[in-house]
Amino acid sequence: MSTVEEVGSDTTPDRSPDLSTEPRMTGRQRLALVLLLTASFTLAVDFSILNVTLPTIGAAVGFSLENLQWIATSFALCAAGFTLLFGRVADLFGRRRLFLGGMALLGIASFVGGIATSPAMLLSARVAQGLATAAVTPAALSLLTTSFPEGRLRDKALGLNGALMAAGFTTGAILGGVLTDLLSWRWAFFINVPVALAVLVLAPMVLAESRPAERPKLDVPGAITVTTGLLAIVFGLTTAGEKSWTDPLALGALAVGAVLLVLFWIIEQKVAAPLVPVAFLRKANIGWGNFAGLLAFITETSLVFLLTLYLQKTLGFTPLGAGLSFAVLGAGTVIGGIVAPKVIGRVGSKNAIVAGFLLQAVATVSLVLLGQDSAWMALLLVATFVGGVANLVAIVGFMVTATTGLPDEEQGLATGLATMSQQVGITMGIPIMSAIATARVHSLGGESASTVLSGVTTAIWVNAGLCVVAAALVAVFLRQAKRA
Repeated sequence: MSTVEEVGSDTTPDRSPDLSTEPRMTGRQRLALVLLLTASFTLAVDFSILNVTLPTIGAAVGFSLENLQWIATSFALCAAGFTLLFGRVADLFGRRRLFLGGMALLGIASFVGGIATSPAMLLSARVAQGLATAAVTPAALSLLTTSFPEGRLRDKALGLNGALMAAGFTTGAILGGVLTDLLSWRWAFFINVPVALAVLVLAPMVLAESRPAERPKLDVPGAITVTTGLLAIVFGLTTAGEKSWTDPLALGALAVGAVLLVLFWIIEQKVAAPLVPVAFLRKANIGWGNFAGLLAFITETSLVFLLTLYLQKTLGFTPLGAGLSFAVLGAGTVIGGIVAPKVIGRVGSKNAIVAGFLLQAVATVSLVLLGQDSAWMALLLVATFVGGVANLVAIVGFMVTATTGLPDEEQGLATGLATMSQQVGITMGIPIMSAIATARVHSLGGESASTVLSGVTTAIWVNAGLCVVAAALVAVFLRQAKRA
């Protein structure tokens, strides 16, 4: 069984062996990688593919304007709330089994969503898609980490996974507009069906099952408290973003979530077979690695939201035009995922995270110069490209850090935590930055092209500051875990 050895405050990079001695990826590993990356990319696309089409969907299916946000919220609640539980279930009952079950659910849910004729039918499909995402994402990540040994091969696989997932968020916004304009919003659902079918046919031939010989009893009290606690937190954050941070429902949900997570921590210290062993959470690379991931997703996804406001409210872009403007960001994330393993190989995962956050901060803070003229688009495109590269270096560094030095039987738990950090970060970022921007707009007398720009730039300062804070805390507190 592997152990994690923490090395004081050592910042010496964990250099990989000479390239000439590194194992090469086998044909089976390549097929497994393609399969897992395809699934991860598809799920990432699902996060954003409906965002620009919500008004069209609402009019077609019969949603009132005030209930329209539930098409996105129902998905986010399940995707974030159940991911930690499913990550542990994958360890206990079989990663491939959960992966296949999740992909089957995704295919069915997407078909139902595509033929939906009522709000209840569509929301049921979105809930099922969220549950499928919560099951497949940590299972796919743990299958990936257990398919590749620690070192360059795993770093490369995690880099490609991070690149395609980040690109998927951007692609979803573009693809949703294109499909709606050219075909129908229903194809935003139907597009998942052939992907799910292909994965279900090929996965049993390529992916090996992995689960413990002796299956421990599932920690039901821990599972209930952490899942309901996360659901309450995500609901509170989403409600705060849609209404305000003083809304009683938002504050009540956040308070309930906090109490349930504290109760979960108490339960985990008392049960014989905890869902998440307390000793596991206390490992420095787990705690600080996931902190870095949380901040990486909070900052970048919320920046996309802020720039969407700028493009549409200040420059007057259409939703599709705004989405296409982020294609450069998508290219940056892909390149970042490709170069990240090389950066990690040279300077170590900790230093890669720090460098990624600092470069992202520089790229982000340059955006405070944006003005009310479309000539500023050149700055936006360059800054988002550089920021996308930097953000992916930090994300891949976080993924490597949070899964290094752990035995295979804990990889589902590790990837479940990493996925939870990702999902909660995506959920937290927009409400926080929206509140900052909105407060500034209101203080200036209401919404106009100039006041929206001022609100956006105020939030951008905070966003860049979070990157600097993340870099500083990781530099001081993260201790590198030695390779198993």
